[in-house]
Amino acid sequence: MKHVAFAADTYITPPGREKLMHRLLFRCRMYYVLRFIFVVLRYWNIARKGLDHVTWSQASFDMFKIVEDCGGRFHIAGLDNVRKVGGPVVFVGNHMSMLETQVPISIVFPYKKVVFVIKEQLQTVPFFGAYVKQCISVSRKSPAEDLKQVLVQGSEKIASGRSVIIFPQATRSVEFLPEKFNSLGVKLAKRAGVPVIPMALKTDFWGNGRLIKDFGPLHQGTTIHFEFGEPIEIKGQGREEHERIMAFIQTRLEQWRAEEKQT
Repeated sequence: MKHVAFAADTYITPPGREKLMHRLLFRCRMYYVLRFIFVVLRYWNIARKGLDHVTWSQASFDMFKIVEDCGGRFHIAGLDNVRKVGGPVVFVGNHMSMLETQVPISIVFPYKKVVFVIKEQLQTVPFFGAYVKQCISVSRKSPAEDLKQVLVQGSEKIASGRSVIIFPQATRSVEFLPEKFNSLGVKLAKRAGVPVIPMALKTDFWGNGRLIKDFGPLHQGTTIHFEFGEPIEIKGQGREEHERIMAFIQTRLEQWRAEEKQT
């Protein structure tokens, strides 16, 4: 399956994608949440038996369309950088919201089959856990154990033809803090002998909730950015490459925020 919408290097949500129903319901967050839950339940029976990448990508694309139906505007760039690498890669990006574990699958498939590095608690979440049971889980209790887990399992996934998406931040944050952005992705890419593709993300359209973090408010009028940088081959210890990844992300975030202030 190949989504024609993502066949070019860039994608920008066309005007007028917001559904009338969303507007009639006064842009109530519940409309978005209920449609999100429907997608999770729609594919859950397949997911619990063993989710293939075609189905996972379709569920991801359904979520992509729901975001647009609810007034979200996507600006995706750098897809040619994903396509130019024939084999698996390690994607390294910043982490703002749940959108980063839902949308990228449909964007990079069929060019890349991916798994995420996730908190192990996510694999026990009712219904949603079935979708990520094939992913690499870490406890975040022991950095040494987490490193070993990612390097061993990540290398195995890459050897089987899958790419790995890593968010090196410990938790979601709208701010990018380089001191909390570890080099785990670079280490995995070096061990597996594959390039890193930096991902700069701005997904604060879906905010973090106060009571339930995963179901925060929708910030209408906020553009959702996904940009993929040039593939980076890891040489030496990878320190310079790690700095390049962080610089790419930080520069793009600063640029997007400056553009927002002008609109």
